Amino acid sequence: MRFAGKTVLVTGGGGGIGSAVCGRFAKEGARVAVLDLNEAAASKTAKAIDDAGGQACALSADITQLDAVTAAVGETERQLGEIAVLVNNAGWDRFCPFVKTDPKFWQKVIDINLVGPLNMHYAILPGMVERGYGRVVNVASDAARVGSSGESVYAACKAGMMGLSKTLAREHARNGITFNVVCPGPTDTALFDGYAEGAGNPVKLREAMRRAIPMGRIGQPEDISGTIAFLASDDAAYVTGQVISVSGGLTMSG
Repeated sequence: MRFAGKTVLVTGGGGGIGSAVCGRFAKEGARVAVLDLNEAAASKTAKAIDDAGGQACALSADITQLDAVTAAVGETERQLGEIAVLVNNAGWDRFCPFVKTDPKFWQKVIDINLVGPLNMHYAILPGMVERGYGRVVNVASDAARVGSSGESVYAACKAGMMGLSKTLAREHARNGITFNVVCPGPTDTALFDGYAEGAGNPVKLREAMRRAIPMGRIGQPEDISGTIAFLASDDAAYVTGQVISVSGGLTMSG
């Protein structure tokens, strides 16, 4: 019960990795704020936690809008208490070679994958600084570490999140706040399904990726949640500014 008495906020908590992360924190005693643009999905995750004897609240907000984020943070603290852990998990992408994209597409990807996390940090960090404690885990992607065809703008945003995390880790190390990054490889989520569909032959792409992974399978959301929970716990109190790949060995970049 590493998170007993602590409030955790997870963005994109309504499905995929986010839902698994919410469930993992709840099992370890956390009060969980499930934040998702899809209100029904957030409510489903929160209900599953409540039904299992945990405590959760569902929140719907567009993380690209600072006012909406600020309101969601305030509602979380009203219902569950001061936020000790932030997990920036929400993301969106579609497979498309860069020369076939356009500025409208760029802006949507940037808003969701970079501006959204900036807003979350901006709304939550002051409280963590005041209390002298906080854990932030940002979910990026191996696309940012080694590149990924058809994901140029997404990879750029996730690389930006890595740079942001390292910088904030330096700025707030003496405030008792840690910032770390988890980079999933191919993981069986709706985001991965959308990427595969955009590639034109999803079955072939999925099989090619499976064969390329040394462990021989596509990752599952639960494979990611354990690493996130570790980095958010006091077991990792002396770990900050780090990037960890969870990819079944697909990438082994130092």
